[in-house]
Amino acid sequence: MGKKILEEVNRYYTAKIQKYGLTPQGVDWNSTESQELRFSILSEVLNFDDNYSVLDFGCGFGSMYDFYLRKNIGDFTYTGFDISSQMILEAKKKYGESEKINWLDGLGTEKHYDYVIASGIFNVKQDNSEESWLNYILETLNQINQISTKGFSFNVLTKYSDKEYMRDYLYYADPLILFDYCKKNFSKYVVLKHDYPLYEFTIIVRKDV
Repeated sequence: MGKKILEEVNRYYTAKIQKYGLTPQGVDWNSTESQELRFSILSEVLNFDDNYSVLDFGCGFGSMYDFYLRKNIGDFTYTGFDISSQMILEAKKKYGESEKINWLDGLGTEKHYDYVIASGIFNVKQDNSEESWLNYILETLNQINQISTKGFSFNVLTKYSDKEYMRDYLYYADPLILFDYCKKNFSKYVVLKHDYPLYEFTIIVRKDV
């Protein structure tokens, strides 16, 4: 995965939390309502088995964990990962650590999780080319696939967004390209959700049904 891209992403989100603190804007979202709609849709990948594990890939300061606690989604072990050490520091301060919750600013391939969820990590391409950003997305999806055993989900801004609201520094993906890639490379069981009132889509990949 491109070191340059990861360094840029780290700087971008670290600057956001330093400026806006523990708010949706601190992880570059517009509102709590839109953020939690995303969490709800992404979490459709979960089967709510007993003692399942979930990795929040790009966790920010832990808003998804807070969402899960309030929704009472069963007995789970949560790991939050973010390349911004500032985000992880704030998450640890807010939620602590225990046998059921831990936080990482680095991620290997030796540990696996039942489910991996990635919200918003593919949106901000900054000045990277469309081609290099798509390659970054595909590399990241392959990494996520390797460390998930039961399934994963992710969202991306859509190329079907209204033109007047699109921004040059954001990446708007073709949902059909990513759906096709997931079907051919990860699983026969793939869902594309593009029916909710945000300028994005969600893909859910289940390893088994």
